[in-house]
Amino acid sequence: MKEKIIDLLEYTYHFNKEMIRIILENGQNLDHNVINLINHTLNAQQIWNSRILNEKSFEVWQINPLEDLEKINKLNFEKSVDIAENLDFEQRIQYKNSKGIVFENSIFEMLFHAVNHSTYHRAQINSLLKQSGLEPLLTDYIFYKR
Repeated sequence: MKEKIIDLLEYTYHFNKEMIRIILENGQNLDHNVINLINHTLNAQQIWNSRILNEKSFEVWQINPLEDLEKINKLNFEKSVDIAENLDFEQRIQYKNSKGIVFENSIFEMLFHAVNHSTYHRAQINSLLKQSGLEPLLTDYIFYKR
């Protein structure tokens, strides 16, 4: 199971990195929602890692400097892989969401959610790229595995 979630984390890292590249190359030509969504995508993975590790987290919609996005993505990936390799997937973590409501989920559920959440928002970014006249990235998992 650990190998499978690590594979999904690698997929997430790879296509986040590609999306960041496109954004950095075309930043001034993009809708501000692209910048908001890529930041939110990266922030969310950082937040889930932080909940698992009981560390300080980003704000859900904070805007990070564009030059920091690659570094944030890499650090998110490294922390998520470290979690997958060293913690028990079945361990349940209690945390508060951004509204202060307490929830509890397993580490596996939290990591899987971070992957799924990233996929969802990359699709939104792709839609905005297309509206801006740019070629959207093919980010489906199957393309990653080919």
